[in-house]
Amino acid sequence: MDKFDILSLFDNAKDFKNCVKTHREDAKERAELLLQKLKLQDYLEQKKEDEKLKKTLLTILAIIGIIASVAAIAYAVYRFVAPDYLEDYDDYEDPEEDGEIAED
Repeated sequence: MDKFDILSLFDNAKDFKNCVKTHREDAKERAELLLQKLKLQDYLEQKKEDEKLKKTLLTILAIIGIIASVAAIAYAVYRFVAPDYLEDYDDYEDPEEDGEIAED
């Protein structure tokens, strides 16, 4: 699709000015064409801004996802590798429970 620059729009405006003097119907068509080009140019600029915003948002979400997945993997590895200290207390027998404590 052609890019619309401001110089071509000025040329169209000059043609419109000359055309008004000679042919009113042709001038009306050119005016409509000029308005359509301006609307299309505004639409394309807005679409580029929207695409840029989407790309930025997607990048931010991707970074957050990567950080969360690395943290989850690190936690899983830690839980797998870390020793379970509660197993040491399973063999511990409390003398008070067995009634083995001698009373003075």
